[in-house]
Amino acid sequence: MQNSNVNLTLSPIGIIQSPYGEKFAVPRQPNLVQEGKGILRLLPPYNHPDSVRGLTEFSHLWLIFHFHQIPERHWHATVRPPRLGGNERVGVFASRATHRPNPLGLSKVELKDVEITQGEVNLILGSVDLVDGTPIFDIKPYIAYADSEPDARSGFAQQKPQATLAVEFSLNAQQAVRSSVKFAKFGIQFPEQFIADVIAQDPRPAYQQGKISQRTYGMCLAQHNILWRIDEQNPNKAVVVDVQD
Repeated sequence: MQNSNVNLTLSPIGIIQSPYGEKFAVPRQPNLVQEGKGILRLLPPYNHPDSVRGLTEFSHLWLIFHFHQIPERHWHATVRPPRLGGNERVGVFASRATHRPNPLGLSKVELKDVEITQGEVNLILGSVDLVDGTPIFDIKPYIAYADSEPDARSGFAQQKPQATLAVEFSLNAQQAVRSSVKFAKFGIQFPEQFIADVIAQDPRPAYQQGKISQRTYGMCLAQHNILWRIDEQNPNKAVVVDVQD
């Protein structure tokens, strides 16, 4: 058997720009938050127009990326997927957990456009599940006849997760959102809907979901600190209490 103890050095070919400033804010899959769009900025020497020639003929891409905000630690053979309530364990290779033997992820994204201006090559993407600043190691076109399997079995994640929290805004939070100019920098046309869609997925750990809590949560979205809490009377309703610069 060939020796498999080979170290591979990877260099990013690009960096993601997205409105998600931290892991806690990121949807668990793409397309759960439509306004959460991204841009892939290619790095030299990969930002040459020839490197993306013909790419616009594909509607979707696969991105291989680095879980760069996950602290290094020993991997475990089993994990607790949030979709199973955080109580049941499955093998790490039967999950998309971030803590893996190698901190690599795979994401399917929509390609909206390719912009080539002043020596820069940027891929304009649809909804993403990537933290701002995520290093991208490779891009591969999505090929429908090979990659799409309508009858595939998806284990514990056969169905798209449903939004579990109703979201309301305090008057102060509404005013802060409507006066902000930062959301437009990320291509977000409807910032209140964007924030609501993120929180509606209930990013809290599974053991906290469905419970009343006095805690105020914070998440970084579009360079804002979004403060929200669970309603004191209804565990299925969240209230955005403030939006800070």
